[in-house]
Amino acid sequence: MSTATRPTLAVTHRDVTGKAVARLRRDGRLPGVVYGHGEPSTSVSVDTHEFEQLRRHAGPNTLIDLSIDGKKAKPVLVHGVQVHPVNRRPLHVDLYLVRMTEELTVEVPLVAIGESEAVNLLSGMLLLVTEHVRVRALPDHLPQSIEFSIASLVDFEAQIHLRDLDIPSDVTLLTDLDEIVAKVLPPRVEEEPVVAAAPEGEPAEGAEGAEGEAAPDDGDKAGGSEGSADGKS
Repeated sequence: MSTATRPTLAVTHRDVTGKAVARLRRDGRLPGVVYGHGEPSTSVSVDTHEFEQLRRHAGPNTLIDLSIDGKKAKPVLVHGVQVHPVNRRPLHVDLYLVRMTEELTVEVPLVAIGESEAVNLLSGMLLLVTEHVRVRALPDHLPQSIEFSIASLVDFEAQIHLRDLDIPSDVTLLTDLDEIVAKVLPPRVEEEPVVAAAPEGEPAEGAEGAEGEAAPDDGDKAGGSEGSADGKS
């Protein structure tokens, strides 16, 4: 990725630390830290709205030209974002300084594309076994994602492995090539409940009070009315 196409982000040096950063957030500033390659960590803050806009349009492995207090921009990666557990708003950001001549190891998401006959014609369910892989590449060659077609999944025996993926030549895959990426599971068949057949001459289970049940004799009526009432309660 050339410098001309990289997104930019302007931050300012931050002296406020600890619990006092809550006021920064109320003022629309997101606290963060810039670090990497033996350089001292620098506490910074960035406009929260600007950072959120950047995240919406940039992938997880996008290089960003970062300027601190208007100084010359340096390339960074968003290494981590702490978010609020309820409203999911960013609370803190880590920005990692990179060297353009030094390879980086990152995780890249796998994205399934196309259609599968086992899903469309056989009513199977697509199972994505591996959703991320680890790769190594120079900072400006890091892929945002790796796409793969599921067209080869024509039945429930077919599988896609990592060795089947088209990995860019300037990217080294670090995950085991034998790992399964995707397959299709057959549809679930719900079995009908089986009702045990009742012995001849006896009502089926659960048929209490059904037609054909023998009525109590007169003796039961005369001397067992209380017991009969209890039995019907």
